[in-house]
Amino acid sequence: MPDSPVRTTKLPSGESVPVLGQGTWYMAENPRRRADEITSLRLGLDLGLSLIDTAEMYASGAAETLVGEAIKGRRDETFLVSKVLPSNATRQGTIAACERSLKRLDTDRIDLYLLHWRGRVPLAETVAAFEDLIKAGKIRYWGVSNFDVADMQQLPSPAGGNRAATNQVLYNLTRRGIEFDLLPWCDRHHLPVMAYSPIEQGDLLHHPTLQRIAERHQATPAQVGLAWVLRLENVIAIPKAGTPDHVRENREALDLALTQEDFAELDRVFAPPTRKKALEML
Repeated sequence: MPDSPVRTTKLPSGESVPVLGQGTWYMAENPRRRADEITSLRLGLDLGLSLIDTAEMYASGAAETLVGEAIKGRRDETFLVSKVLPSNATRQGTIAACERSLKRLDTDRIDLYLLHWRGRVPLAETVAAFEDLIKAGKIRYWGVSNFDVADMQQLPSPAGGNRAATNQVLYNLTRRGIEFDLLPWCDRHHLPVMAYSPIEQGDLLHHPTLQRIAERHQATPAQVGLAWVLRLENVIAIPKAGTPDHVRENREALDLALTQEDFAELDRVFAPPTRKKALEML
């Protein structure tokens, strides 16, 4: 078990959250994996990976139910993130969706509630619902997902209210477009970025460059990919881990210190952006 504490970053409110959390996309889809998935989430809590990300979309709500079971009796040590679908993001629809998520999660509050991506509902309407939910004690913070710079600039800032606490976007070695403008914009506004699919849903594991660097450090390619994402202070990674061994592997990535040589080699193979690109999504 790693001895070093889990590094943290701060939300705009000043609250600290771990830079490495646990994702649940594609969990709760196979009943035969359920026991391992619950055990894995609980082990993650043991190892300090207290941020758990889920959504009403994942397995049509079943992922939230699984998370609720995994954190039973441990709610106070969990920083819980969930998301509302844009099709539900009207003022009343957001509140109703949140109530359904709370029921599935078997909790009285969600720590961070996100708009999953931008839809047709005016942002002001969704943000007003988020503020209503904060006042009712149903959520603590709100944020967004899959928002580009122009979307972030159009987010309303309620008078006397809260502002977005994060922007959850696709970010990994093969998806570096946000480094051109979105990541700097978020840094300037002291807004942490939450990186989903930080190892491209496993597609990076067989890349020869990651394998070569992993061998140098007696690590795994997944750990190299994660350590690269976690090199930035203002980025939170939320990889999924459906087995206890995978959870341990992810946790150990926090202790992997890549060298300048490693970073230069990765930049040669996975070049940083030199122009604006449309925000990528999975």
